[in-house]
Amino acid sequence: MVVKIAQAKPLNITIFGIGALGTLFGSHLNSVAQVTLFGHWPAQFAALRRDGLSMTHPDGHQSHHRLTITNQLQQIPTTDLALVLVKSHQTAQVAQQAVRVLHLDGLVLTLQNGLGNYEQLADIVGSERTTLGITAQGATMTAPGQLLYAGTGPTHLTRSPTQADRLTIITELFNRAGLPTMLVDQADSLVWGKLAINAGINPLTSLLELPNGALVEPSKYQTMMITAALEVAQVAKAQGIELPYPDVAQRVIDVCLATATNHSSMLQDIKRGASTEIEAICGQVVKHGQRLGVPTPMNVRLLTLVQAKERGENVEQALTCS
Repeated sequence: MVVKIAQAKPLNITIFGIGALGTLFGSHLNSVAQVTLFGHWPAQFAALRRDGLSMTHPDGHQSHHRLTITNQLQQIPTTDLALVLVKSHQTAQVAQQAVRVLHLDGLVLTLQNGLGNYEQLADIVGSERTTLGITAQGATMTAPGQLLYAGTGPTHLTRSPTQADRLTIITELFNRAGLPTMLVDQADSLVWGKLAINAGINPLTSLLELPNGALVEPSKYQTMMITAALEVAQVAKAQGIELPYPDVAQRVIDVCLATATNHSSMLQDIKRGASTEIEAICGQVVKHGQRLGVPTPMNVRLLTLVQAKERGENVEQALTCS
């Protein structure tokens, strides 16, 4: 029997991840719930503790937010909703942390990029307490404590019979917080649709160190972006998954235009010398392509180049070669 989360008191929400999306969701949800951010990025942690979060909104206006933040797991209250917004290589560790603070009837929600995060969380927390979501919100940390809210977009949560009450409450809560959210029956289409966008945009922006909008200009890089996204569509098609939009090429261009000033999460990682999510994005495309017999040469190329750049190698010549 599933017990409803009581609505008489605010939900306790723990956000794992204090980067761009973690602080974006935290600042919104803070108005409708008790929110604690958990993370270890030293410069960001210090800035948020000292000065709070300064946010520049898509229309140019600014707002300031004081957020509850900790790097000590024992300081986190018993959690109704654990929102996972860390990088994919941190998911396994977060699963172990979330299970220690989660209410018996609590829920873990991943809105991360790439594939494989849900499975890692469900293995530790349990599938009955884990759900998958996809968000089109775009944000960039321009400096520690300084957030550019670069593009708004919907968030979709996967409907589940065993989580119906909890997900209804969470969906309503997100909407009240100004985060447009809806429930969907199947997430595969949306997950692969987002993966196609991420595979097209994120690696190239990180390699070129340019914002999303720079890829819109007709060039070999636009062609590479579209090719990478089309490969994802082919891998999805081989699994019987239809993407949630009819024209992959046009969709990836539209997303670049809608988030033109945004620095992709992968570019943000490269700039601060952190590990990227290239394995969970292009790496997963290549892996599934190999399993299904679908060639993915552009994703192989982008995977190899980003991995080289992470190692500190100069990839400019390799990137510009046809």
